[in-house]
Amino acid sequence: MILEALNSSGIILSSAVIGKNIDRSREEVTRRLSDLVTDGLVSRVERGYYEITDLGEQYLEGDFDADDLEPDTE
Repeated sequence: MILEALNSSGIILSSAVIGKNIDRSREEVTRRLSDLVTDGLVSRVERGYYEITDLGEQYLEGDFDADDLEPDTE
């Protein structure tokens, strides 16, 4: 839902705005955004503001499989 919200808006959004629009808490959205940034599907523009990446758009279009992401070895 987060990727869809970022993609459909076409603009940079805050975690609070995303949460409000997908009926989730800001805290829940912030935690998930952190994972999406790590995976390269979302980029952090500045603290608290995010936009979808080209890879995130490819994922939504079905051109990229999330299973192809490198596992976090840290």
